[in-house]
Amino acid sequence: MEAQGDANVRDGEVPQNQDLGFVLPPVIAFLSEYGWYAAFACVGVYLLLQHLRKNRSTDSQSSTISTSSQDPDSVVQRQVALEASRRRMQEEQDARAAEFRDRQQRLEEDKRRQKIEMWESMKEGKSYKGKAQVAQSTEEATSSSSLRPKTDKKPLRNSGYSPLSGDGGGTCSWRPGRRGPSAGG
Repeated sequence: MEAQGDANVRDGEVPQNQDLGFVLPPVIAFLSEYGWYAAFACVGVYLLLQHLRKNRSTDSQSSTISTSSQDPDSVVQRQVALEASRRRMQEEQDARAAEFRDRQQRLEEDKRRQKIEMWESMKEGKSYKGKAQVAQSTEEATSSSSLRPKTDKKPLRNSGYSPLSGDGGGTCSWRPGRRGPSAGG
Protein backbone atom coordinates (compact mmCIF):
# COMPACT_ATOMS: atom_id res chain seq x y z
CA MET A 1 0.00 0.00 0.00
CA GLU A 2 2.82 2.26 0.75
CA ALA A 3 4.06 1.77 -2.74
CA GLN A 4 0.83 3.03 -4.26
CA GLY A 5 0.87 6.20 -2.12
CA ASP A 6 4.42 6.90 -3.14
CA ALA A 7 3.53 6.29 -6.74
CA ASN A 8 0.75 8.92 -6.65
CA VAL A 9 3.11 11.49 -5.16
CA ARG A 10 5.72 10.75 -7.74
CA ASP A 11 3.33 11.08 -10.64
CA GLY A 12 2.92 14.80 -9.84
CA GLU A 13 -0.39 14.63 -8.10
CA VAL A 14 -0.30 16.33 -4.75
CA PRO A 15 -2.75 14.83 -2.28
CA GLN A 16 -5.24 17.45 -1.14
CA ASN A 17 -6.04 17.83 2.53
CA GLN A 18 -9.64 18.10 3.51
CA ASP A 19 -9.81 21.63 4.85
CA LEU A 20 -12.75 23.79 5.92
CA GLY A 21 -12.70 26.04 2.88
CA PHE A 22 -16.26 25.11 2.00
CA VAL A 23 -17.46 26.57 5.37
CA LEU A 24 -15.87 30.00 4.86
CA PRO A 25 -18.37 31.61 2.40
CA PRO A 26 -21.51 30.89 4.49
CA VAL A 27 -19.75 32.06 7.67
CA ILE A 28 -18.71 35.31 6.00
CA ALA A 29 -22.25 35.82 4.70
CA PHE A 30 -23.69 35.21 8.19
CA LEU A 31 -21.25 37.62 9.86
CA SER A 32 -21.85 40.31 7.26
CA GLU A 33 -25.60 39.98 7.80
CA TYR A 34 -25.78 39.44 11.57
CA GLY A 35 -22.30 40.44 12.80
CA TRP A 36 -23.37 43.07 15.33
CA TYR A 37 -25.98 40.76 16.79
CA ALA A 38 -23.42 38.01 17.17
CA ALA A 39 -20.95 40.39 18.82
CA PHE A 40 -23.55 41.63 21.31
CA ALA A 41 -24.62 38.05 22.03
CA CYS A 42 -21.00 37.05 22.75
CA VAL A 43 -20.54 40.01 25.10
CA GLY A 44 -23.81 39.19 26.86
CA VAL A 45 -22.84 35.55 27.34
CA TYR A 46 -19.45 36.63 28.69
CA LEU A 47 -21.01 39.00 31.22
CA LEU A 48 -23.55 36.36 32.26
CA LEU A 49 -20.80 33.82 32.86
CA GLN A 50 -18.81 36.32 34.94
CA HIS A 51 -21.89 37.10 37.03
CA LEU A 52 -22.64 33.43 37.61
CA ARG A 53 -19.04 32.68 38.61
CA LYS A 54 -19.05 35.55 41.10
CA ASN A 55 -22.35 34.40 42.61
CA ARG A 56 -21.13 30.82 42.86
CA SER A 57 -17.94 31.86 44.65
CA THR A 58 -19.79 34.10 47.15
CA ASP A 59 -22.37 31.37 47.78
CA SER A 60 -19.67 28.83 48.55
CA GLN A 61 -17.88 31.28 50.87
CA SER A 62 -21.07 32.27 52.70
CA SER A 63 -22.10 28.65 53.17
CA THR A 64 -18.77 27.83 54.85
CA ILE A 65 -19.02 30.95 57.04
CA SER A 66 -22.65 30.33 57.99
CA THR A 67 -21.99 26.72 59.01
CA SER A 68 -19.07 27.77 61.22
CA SER A 69 -20.97 30.65 62.87
CA GLN A 70 -24.04 28.63 63.82
CA ASP A 71 -22.99 28.50 67.44
CA PRO A 72 -26.27 28.49 69.41
CA ASP A 73 -25.02 30.90 72.07
CA SER A 74 -23.93 33.50 69.51
CA VAL A 75 -27.23 33.17 67.65
CA VAL A 76 -29.17 33.77 70.88
CA GLN A 77 -26.98 36.76 71.76
CA ARG A 78 -27.48 38.24 68.29
CA GLN A 79 -31.26 37.83 68.54
CA VAL A 80 -31.36 39.42 72.01
CA ALA A 81 -29.27 42.37 70.81
CA LEU A 82 -31.50 42.77 67.76
CA GLU A 83 -34.65 42.73 69.90
CA ALA A 84 -33.16 45.32 72.30
CA SER A 85 -32.23 47.57 69.38
CA ARG A 86 -35.74 47.30 67.94
CA ARG A 87 -37.29 48.05 71.32
CA ARG A 88 -35.08 51.13 71.78
CA MET A 89 -35.91 52.44 68.30
CA GLN A 90 -39.64 51.88 68.93
CA GLU A 91 -39.46 53.81 72.21
CA GLU A 92 -37.74 56.72 70.45
CA GLN A 93 -40.41 56.71 67.75
CA ASP A 94 -43.19 56.65 70.37
CA ALA A 95 -41.62 59.61 72.20
CA ARG A 96 -41.38 61.62 68.96
CA ALA A 97 -45.00 60.78 68.10
CA ALA A 98 -46.20 61.89 71.56
CA GLU A 99 -44.25 65.15 71.27
CA PHE A 100 -45.72 65.77 67.82
CA ARG A 101 -49.23 65.07 69.12
CA ASP A 102 -48.75 67.56 71.98
CA ARG A 103 -47.44 70.21 69.60
CA GLN A 104 -50.39 69.69 67.27
CA GLN A 105 -52.85 69.97 70.16
CA ARG A 106 -51.24 73.22 71.30
CA LEU A 107 -51.42 74.65 67.76
CA GLU A 108 -55.07 73.64 67.42
CA GLU A 109 -55.82 75.22 70.81
CA ASP A 110 -54.13 78.46 69.73
CA LYS A 111 -56.09 78.51 66.47
CA ARG A 112 -59.33 77.89 68.35
CA ARG A 113 -58.53 80.68 70.81
CA GLN A 114 -57.76 83.10 67.96
CA LYS A 115 -61.04 82.24 66.24
CA ILE A 116 -62.91 82.87 69.49
CA GLU A 117 -61.14 86.24 69.88
CA MET A 118 -61.99 87.16 66.28
CA TRP A 119 -65.63 86.22 66.83
CA GLU A 120 -65.86 88.25 70.03
CA SER A 121 -64.20 91.29 68.44
CA MET A 122 -66.55 91.00 65.47
CA LYS A 123 -69.56 90.87 67.83
CA GLU A 124 -68.32 94.05 69.51
CA GLY A 125 -67.89 95.76 66.13
CA LYS A 126 -64.10 95.86 66.14
CA SER A 127 -61.68 94.80 63.45
CA TYR A 128 -61.59 91.22 62.23
CA LYS A 129 -57.91 90.92 63.00
CA GLY A 130 -56.84 89.61 66.36
CA LYS A 131 -55.14 91.83 68.93
CA ALA A 132 -51.76 90.23 68.36
CA GLN A 133 -51.92 90.75 64.62
CA VAL A 134 -52.97 94.38 64.99
CA ALA A 135 -50.14 95.03 67.45
CA GLN A 136 -47.62 93.46 65.09
CA SER A 137 -48.80 95.50 62.11
CA THR A 138 -48.61 98.80 64.07
CA GLU A 139 -45.10 97.93 65.28
CA GLU A 140 -44.00 97.17 61.73
CA ALA A 141 -45.47 100.43 60.45
CA THR A 142 -43.69 102.51 63.08
CA SER A 143 -40.39 100.66 62.66
CA SER A 144 -40.44 100.86 58.86
CA SER A 145 -41.19 104.59 58.89
CA SER A 146 -38.41 105.26 61.37
CA LEU A 147 -35.87 103.22 59.43
CA ARG A 148 -36.50 104.80 56.05
CA PRO A 149 -36.34 108.58 56.06
CA LYS A 150 -38.30 110.13 53.22
CA THR A 151 -36.24 111.83 50.59
CA ASP A 152 -37.45 114.11 47.83
CA LYS A 153 -37.06 112.14 44.64
CA LYS A 154 -37.88 113.48 41.22
CA PRO A 155 -40.54 111.49 39.35
CA LEU A 156 -39.48 109.00 36.72
CA ARG A 157 -41.69 110.56 34.02
CA ASN A 158 -43.67 113.69 33.64
CA SER A 159 -47.29 113.83 34.72
CA GLY A 160 -48.63 114.12 31.17
CA TYR A 161 -47.16 110.77 30.07
CA SER A 162 -49.60 108.12 28.84
CA PRO A 163 -48.24 104.88 27.41
CA LEU A 164 -51.37 104.38 25.31
CA SER A 165 -51.11 107.69 23.48
CA GLY A 166 -48.16 106.61 21.36
CA ASP A 167 -46.19 109.81 21.70
CA GLY A 168 -43.42 110.58 24.09
CA GLY A 169 -41.52 107.44 23.22
CA GLY A 170 -39.01 109.09 20.97
CA THR A 171 -37.55 106.92 18.24
CA CYS A 172 -38.82 103.58 19.45
CA SER A 173 -42.55 103.43 18.86
CA TRP A 174 -44.37 100.17 18.59
CA ARG A 175 -46.68 99.43 15.70
CA PRO A 176 -48.82 96.34 15.33
CA GLY A 177 -47.92 93.91 12.60
CA ARG A 178 -49.81 93.40 9.35
CA ARG A 179 -53.12 91.71 9.58
CA GLY A 180 -53.26 89.48 6.56
CA PRO A 181 -51.99 86.01 5.93
CA SER A 182 -48.27 85.67 5.71
CA ALA A 183 -46.67 86.25 2.35
CA GLY A 184 -45.57 83.31 0.34
CA GLY A 185 -47.26 80.79 -1.74
